[in-house]
Amino acid sequence: MKGKLIVLEGPDGSGTTTHSNLLAKNLKKSGYKVLLTAEPTDGPIGRFIRNQLKKNKIESPSALQLLFCADRAWHLEKVIKPALAAGKTVISDRYVISTLVYGEALGLDPEWLLKINTPFVEPDVLFVALPPLRFCLERIRKREQLDIFENTNFQKKIYDLYEKITVEDPLVHMIDTSGEVNKVAGNVFEKVSVTGTSCPGLSQYPGHDVPVTEI
Repeated sequence: MKGKLIVLEGPDGSGTTTHSNLLAKNLKKSGYKVLLTAEPTDGPIGRFIRNQLKKNKIESPSALQLLFCADRAWHLEKVIKPALAAGKTVISDRYVISTLVYGEALGLDPEWLLKINTPFVEPDVLFVALPPLRFCLERIRKREQLDIFENTNFQKKIYDLYEKITVEDPLVHMIDTSGEVNKVAGNVFEKVSVTGTSCPGLSQYPGHDVPVTEI
């Protein structure tokens, strides 16, 4: 049986990494075979991207997003698709939506961003972690090292774009991660269990007019 792809998205400081880890842990306890992964990856292109994000300036936003897409293609070929074929549940901390959101916040054409991401496999379940903005900013301030995206003005743009997606796309499950972490994790696990990891997946961005499911 083919596995399922679950993606957690959200602004910096929203808790995507924490809740990706907790969801993987809870699914494993329930007997699922789970692969936990993230973007940018630890592959050669992903490592290059991480180094670029440590710099003080992005020389070419379009080139950066093409690098993210190249890393995603590597990710799918080398990691995600083999795991899905083996029947595993794959949980990815960030995926296509990150490119759409961060690229648009950098001033790139949303239609072009969508076009270059169209070939990629759609997730079966898509979560967006979206606590109040102040929680994200407080968490970012506690980090020892910040990347080029982790400044207040840019994060406000990012937050607004993620919020827009949760309003416009009916296939997104919005998570308010400002609550007690284990309770939020339980809600995420429950939503995955209810959907049977068979949510229709990622719809076309910028989305539709049907309200999002909130948990």
